[in-house]
Amino acid sequence: MRSIKSRLAAAAVATIASVATLLPAHAGEAVSVRLKWLPQAQFAGIYVAKAKGFYEEAGMDMTINPGGPNLNAETLVGSGNDTFGIASGTEGVLYAREKGLPIVCIGMDQQVTPFAFVTYDDSGINSVKDFKGKKVAVWFTGVQYTLYSVLAANGLSKEEVDIVSQPFSMQPFIDKQYDVATVTLYNELNTLKEQGINNIKLFIPDDSGITTQQDSIITSETMIKEKPEMVQAFLDATLKGWKYAFENKKEAVDIIMAAADGLDRTHQELMLDKVQELMTSNLGGTVGLGTLDMKSIEAVQERLLGFEALKAPVDLSKAFDTSFGEKVPDENKKL
Repeated sequence: MRSIKSRLAAAAVATIASVATLLPAHAGEAVSVRLKWLPQAQFAGIYVAKAKGFYEEAGMDMTINPGGPNLNAETLVGSGNDTFGIASGTEGVLYAREKGLPIVCIGMDQQVTPFAFVTYDDSGINSVKDFKGKKVAVWFTGVQYTLYSVLAANGLSKEEVDIVSQPFSMQPFIDKQYDVATVTLYNELNTLKEQGINNIKLFIPDDSGITTQQDSIITSETMIKEKPEMVQAFLDATLKGWKYAFENKKEAVDIIMAAADGLDRTHQELMLDKVQELMTSNLGGTVGLGTLDMKSIEAVQERLLGFEALKAPVDLSKAFDTSFGEKVPDENKKL
């Protein structure tokens, strides 16, 4: 696998090349969308919307800017460096607003928690209650609060567990340096299985009543105030891109594979399947793709306040705007 630095460079070259070939003679307004990570099927809807001309049809000259370990989509959108973003989840939006960043979440891609906690079959861990006294690794990017919430829901405090910081690599878990690791259902879990590691069991936060929507679709307060029609057009085109991706998976993966070097096609295919499952669960399957679940968001805020991760409640009416999602045509957001 290529290094993150190499993939970032390749992604930048691919983005420049795609812009050069796809722009019409009279392009629309120049805008950008910042991803939370490198090009992969996690963002298939964005790449498909650009490749199929959905953004162009909506009057946008779209540039897709990949993310990376040292890039924060909330900060880049809040500062005006990017017009839109696919950022972290509910927690990330709340933290950004607490810090005074003028971002607004207009939709959420993943409707249920994409994180899970994994252990080996022979670990002796058969329930979350068995995490007590064990070494549990988690990403300290907001995911730790999902872990704390799962522990609390099962009668454990975080002090009863040896919680350690987890790197992006799964190698320490493979080497059994800790008892429990964190995975995303669409990426790290597939990585383990691709390496033949199937003697594992999963603990899903939603099974403990802990749901947190992830991959927020964000823009700035300025855009909503000054160009609400552009915000609506972006969301319409993005969700249309996701619908097309799910209904034309081979083509969607072709588009993703062209976005960056070093991607494994089978891994991307598995990722797209799992992302579809996450995006069409709960309200995503009834109301439509990208739906904001305000009850879930309120519950996340209450938990963060309980952990004192937030100093004071965030005004949810300013941090989240459901009006744009409600106006997306059903043919764009319902499978």
